[in-house]
Amino acid sequence: MVIPKATRWRNFRRSGLAMLVASIPVIFIAIFVGIPALMAIAFSLGYTGGPNATISLLDQSLVSTDHGITFAVYAHLLGDASFRGDFWATIWVTLASVALIVAVGWSLALYLRFARGRLVHILSSLYLVPLFIPVVIASYAIVTFWNAHGYMSALVEDILHLPFDGFGYTLFGVVLGQLWVNIPFSVLLLASGLRNVPDALIESARDVGASFPTILLRIIVPLNMLPTIIVATFTGIGVLGSFTIPYLTGPNAPTLLGVTMARFFQAFNEPQQAAAMAVLVFILAAGLGAVYVWANVSSNRRGGAAQ
Repeated sequence: MVIPKATRWRNFRRSGLAMLVASIPVIFIAIFVGIPALMAIAFSLGYTGGPNATISLLDQSLVSTDHGITFAVYAHLLGDASFRGDFWATIWVTLASVALIVAVGWSLALYLRFARGRLVHILSSLYLVPLFIPVVIASYAIVTFWNAHGYMSALVEDILHLPFDGFGYTLFGVVLGQLWVNIPFSVLLLASGLRNVPDALIESARDVGASFPTILLRIIVPLNMLPTIIVATFTGIGVLGSFTIPYLTGPNAPTLLGVTMARFFQAFNEPQQAAAMAVLVFILAAGLGAVYVWANVSSNRRGGAAQ
C-alpha cells in the first residue's frame, strides 16, 4: 500500500511538532541546568576561561591549567582534615537518616495498614503535618525542643533528675530534622505499596498457620521492596544536598557538605573548591540514582516475566 505524499507530509509535521513539544523540557534543562553543571565540572578541573572567567576572578586560591585537566583541587580537598571530617559526617548523617526514616516509615505504614480504630484515622492525618510546615520553622522548633536548655532537657531533669545535654546543634539533631521533613513522603509511598498487597494473600498465609513476622518477611517485605528502595534512594539524595536543616540544627564542625559548599563559596571566596565539592556530592547522588534505576529495571523485568 502506497501512502500518498500529502499524508506522509502531514504525518511528518505532526510527529515533528510532537517531538518539538516533548523536547522543550529537555532544552530548558540543558540550557539552565546542564550547561552550567558542565561548566562547574570543568571549573573544578582547572578550566577557568570562557563562562568561568568572571567567577575565576573571585577565587583566592585558584587552580588553572591551559592544557588538559588537573585534579589538584580534589587532591587539596581530600588532603584537608577538616573537609574529610565534613565528608564523613555527611555520609554518616545520610546513612543514619535513611535507616531511621525507612524504619519509622515502615512502622507507621504497617500500623495504618493493619490496625483498626480511631487512632488510625488520627495518625493518617498527623503524619502529613510536616508537609505544611516550612523547613526553617521546623528547624528552629527542633532546636528549641531538643536543645540543652529546651523542653526535653527540662522534662528529663525535672522528672528523672538526670543531666541531659539534648540533641540541638549535633549531627543526631540533623538526623531528627531529616526524619521530620521526610517522613510524610516515606509513609505515603510505603503505605500505598502495602495497600496493594492483596488481603487474600495474607489471609491464605494465616490459614496455613503463618505468624505475622513470617508473613511480613516472606510476603509483605518482598512485595514492597521497590517502594522501600525508592524511599531510601530519594531520601539519601535529599539529605546529601540538604542545606537548611544542617545549617540551622547542626554543629559548627563538622558540617554537612551543603553547608560547607556555601561557606567556601560565600565566606572563603573559593568557588572552585565549592564546585569540586558539588561534583563529589553529585557522584554520591548518582550512585544512589543508579540503585533506583536498577530497582525499577529489575521490577519491570520481574513483572514482564510474571505476565
